[in-house]
Amino acid sequence: MTVTAESDNHLDGATRVVLLGTGTPNADPARSGPAVAVVVNDQAYLVDFGPGVVRRAAAAAERGIDALAPQRINVAFLTHLHSDHTAGYPDLLLTPWVLGRAAPLQVYGPPGLSAMTSHLLAAYQADISERIDGLEPANATGWQVDAHEVAAGLVFVDDHVRVEALPARHGAWPAFSYRLTTADRTVVISGDSAPHDQMLANYVNCDLLVHEVYSAAGFARRPASWQNYHAAVHISTRELARVAAVVRPGLLVLYHQLFWGETPDSLLAEIAEVYDGSVVCGNDLDVF
Repeated sequence: MTVTAESDNHLDGATRVVLLGTGTPNADPARSGPAVAVVVNDQAYLVDFGPGVVRRAAAAAERGIDALAPQRINVAFLTHLHSDHTAGYPDLLLTPWVLGRAAPLQVYGPPGLSAMTSHLLAAYQADISERIDGLEPANATGWQVDAHEVAAGLVFVDDHVRVEALPARHGAWPAFSYRLTTADRTVVISGDSAPHDQMLANYVNCDLLVHEVYSAAGFARRPASWQNYHAAVHISTRELARVAAVVRPGLLVLYHQLFWGETPDSLLAEIAEVYDGSVVCGNDLDVF
């Protein structure tokens, strides 16, 4: 069964999930880099920050999701360090500050996050100094960031959400999925992951599963070297369908889709060969 996402889905509930970017390393102008926002009681929590994240957040704010006004974004989680998931990091560090954010950004992610953060701040130190010491009326704190390197398990709790980092399988380095539990919904966001032994336990009992995927038909046309890579670090439509058939999420949302010449409808058809639950092929700025 497939469903269609509308821009105002779930607007009456406390928890909304906004796809800020559904893309891949391929430079698709219709899809910004991977980024998902979970908005709870007017507070936004980002998972990943691919290229375009701040402008997509601004677009969501223009559509009525005030918590995604860039200057209000102050908590983010990173699944892994690949460039397509992190190329928006300097934008997330600096642009909301330029627009008025005063609180340091709080970022949680795998080992390597602290070094990446330090190097980015060093790269932009001249910009930061000019804004603080020059004529621009900039505050002295909003450019700062607290980078928290975490292990699998409970990584964040506040009055709105409980966030768990879940083991993922994506090459040799540490990678996470994230499970966000609020008063009214449980949301799992996969990041990048090949199938692995803990996947079923990670995903069970969720209302919304936002998951990366690649087309099985497109994969069959790829060169052997790329097939070896993608089979080892990502998940196909049919593999994901088998997982979904066991965990039965309330809604399965595809993002970070590798189409390879296929269409959203063909991805949904490949899923439907195995899984009869509700599925949507996500687009940037869809809201659930």
